[in-house]
Amino acid sequence: MGPAMVRFENVTVLAKANVYFDGKVVSHTLLFEGGAKKTIGLIYPGEFHFSTDAAERMEITAGNCRVRIDGSEAWNDYGPGTHFNVPSRAGFDIVVASGIAEYVCSFE
Repeated sequence: MGPAMVRFENVTVLAKANVYFDGKVVSHTLLFEGGAKKTIGLIYPGEFHFSTDAAERMEITAGNCRVRIDGSEAWNDYGPGTHFNVPSRAGFDIVVASGIAEYVCSFE
């Protein structure tokens, strides 16, 4: 496995996909023993806005994106092996200019 390869063991995977923006963002939910939850997914080219209930940690495992957290003027670039945090009851804009960004989202 390469440095950006992520492997999870002893999880339940929900087969029903979470599909957003006409299929341009797709994820699957992973449920862990003890109640932890993550999603793993793909973001196709485009600009999207997401709102959060719980705080999130978004780890980029492949591809590239630009992100602006609600309330900030700054856009930041993220690639494989990087992450950003989103506070609870907030949101973020994410732009994928080309290719596909792959991610793991952890809910805190």
